[in-house]
This record gives sequence, structure tokens and C-alpha cells, in this order.
Amino acid sequence: MRIVGHLDMDAFFAAIEEREHPSLRGVPILVGADPRGGRGRGVVSTANYRAREYGIHSALPISKAWRLSEVARQQGNPPVTFLPVRMERYGEVSGHVMDTLRRFLFLVEPASIDEAYFDLSSCESYTLAEEVCRKIKSAIREEEHLTASVGIGPNKLIAKIASGLCKPDGLTVVREEDVLAFLSPLPVRTIPGVGPKTEAELARIGVKIIKDMRRFSQEELRGMFGKRGWDLYGKIRGRDESPVEETHEVKSVGEQETFEHDTRDSSFLVERLRSMCEDVMRRLSADGFTHFRRVVLTVRFADFETSSRSHTLSVPTNSLTVLQREAMSLLMPFLDDRENPQGKLVRLIGVRVEKLEQFGVHAQAPLIESE
Repeated sequence: MRIVGHLDMDAFFAAIEEREHPSLRGVPILVGADPRGGRGRGVVSTANYRAREYGIHSALPISKAWRLSEVARQQGNPPVTFLPVRMERYGEVSGHVMDTLRRFLFLVEPASIDEAYFDLSSCESYTLAEEVCRKIKSAIREEEHLTASVGIGPNKLIAKIASGLCKPDGLTVVREEDVLAFLSPLPVRTIPGVGPKTEAELARIGVKIIKDMRRFSQEELRGMFGKRGWDLYGKIRGRDESPVEETHEVKSVGEQETFEHDTRDSSFLVERLRSMCEDVMRRLSADGFTHFRRVVLTVRFADFETSSRSHTLSVPTNSLTVLQREAMSLLMPFLDDRENPQGKLVRLIGVRVEKLEQFGVHAQAPLIESE
């Protein structure tokens, strides 16, 4: 019998700030960019549950979060406390949480800074698996003074969906025989890979919940969504054969910057990109990697249209000069008619390196923050 668990820390960044600043307990908290009185250019990293009552959530533009806070204040509610991201501290606490998991489990796969999959098959029953997870949640609460939500299911897909259903501090168990019934009433957006665009396409044909989606055959879904249709056919039936893997390594290292003012000033953009490349190389070395083969540039315009372009080198390199040259080559078309025929101003640029090598070994996937 295969049993998989998924642990998701509750409002992780904000919860750490509440824990370490008792005066903030019970106060709406947001961790993210500086709002600059509603003129800030970044996004929300995470918000505690009190702030979410105002409609604030991860990835929301910080300027909009500030406006929602102002609306709440004008209605007599406490305004949001805006805090900067302290990634080094969050990473340290994440390490403690992962260590706690490994005291109880043999096989743990960190999926991001605040979530992890783990194999519970050795429990041989869902009853014992649930008991183990309650002990894990209790240990995290006692040792870190933080709460976590856990999902248990026959595979990673079901475990992850289950962990998100009863937050905060939830524990949801979905046995194999209950998978179809569990998924049936959930919104189609619950399925990983179904974003706003796919959700809207399905809504136009009367499909809003997962059960509705099952009326289409595999070929019909393939016709609607291309190769992704094959994957969706399995997911809406709760199928997932992906293993829980102990190592979940970094597959890319990157930096990005949202500018204070939208711009097409080429000298400014070039200077910022050069600086970002230097930061990327420092991080590459700090993370223990020696070479990269692919350079990826991302540009977001003032209207939020976002494009990425990449170039794969013929041989791996660890040269800052090569990185800067390749990044500049990818940027230049966005400053003229080739990639920017309407002359749009640039809001954000980012650069990252992929196809990493660590002492000659290719690496795979990053720890990233999740909601």
C-alpha cells in the first residue's frame, strides 16, 4: 500500500514574524515589497490569515494590497502591517522544520521553503499514518511555535490537494477508495496545471467542478488542451505515479528586479542587468555550483505582458563575462522593434541560469515559497 503525506506550513513567513514579534499577534501582517504609500512596485510574498480577510494574498501587487489595507482602515479595521522579506531567517526555520520531519520519517522531499512530501507507506495503514502526522504537527507546534497543515493520500497529487483544504492547522486524510468522491465537488482550479485561462475556457462550456470535467474522453481533452489534456485526464481521476524523492535540488539560479519607474532607458537597463548577473554568479557559487549552460532573460512591460527568451551554450561555462554578454544579447531586442514594436516601457527584468553543474553533476529543482 502506497501512502504519501504533504506538509504545508501555514502563512509561513508571516507566522515567523508573529512568533518573533509578539506585538504583531492578531494584527493583519503582510510580508513583501515596500508599499511606498501605494506606489510600491513589488508583490506580496505572503499574508497572514487576518490580512487575507481583506482580500490580500500571495503574488498580489503590493500597491493593491496597500489600497485594500486603506479601505479596511477607513472602515474602522486595523491596517495591515507591511514587513520586508527576511529570506535568510525563513530558510533557517525551514531547515528546522525539515529536520523535525526527518526525525519521524525515512523519506522526505522538500518541495519549497515551506512544504514537503514524505512517504508514509511503511505505516501500512492510514490510521497509523494519521497518528504519525499528528505527532509531527505537535512537534512543530511545540518546537517552532508554528502550525502546519497536512494532507494524506495514495499519491503526491492527492496529498497536496488535501493539505490545502483545511488550513490553518488542518489534517485531511483521503483513502484510495475515496479519491474520486473527494475530487468530484472541487473546483477545476484545484487541479495543478489548471490556471485562470483554462478555468475560464472550461467555464464557457459549463465545466466548473472536477466531476463535470470527467465527462470528456482522453482524446477530447487532448483536442481541447493539446498534450496537457493527457495529463489532465489522469489528474482529474486522482492518478499520480511520481515518486517521493529524498533530494530536490536547485535547477536554476536567478535574480529579478521591479523598477521604481517604468523605463526604456537602455543605459539604466544594461547597468541593472549587469549587476543582476554579478549577483547570479555569487549565488551560483554559494549554492555549490560550478557551471551553467543556459541563460534565460525575462522582461515584463508596464502593461504586465511578460516574455522570456533563452539561449543554451554549446559548452558549460562559469564566466561572468559570458553571462553578461548572453543576457545583453537577449535584452537588446526588447529595446527595439524586434521584441517591442509598440515601444512599451519596461517594468521588470530578470535573469537566471539553468542546466547547472555541481562538480560535474546536473542539478534539478529549487526550493521556492508557496502559499
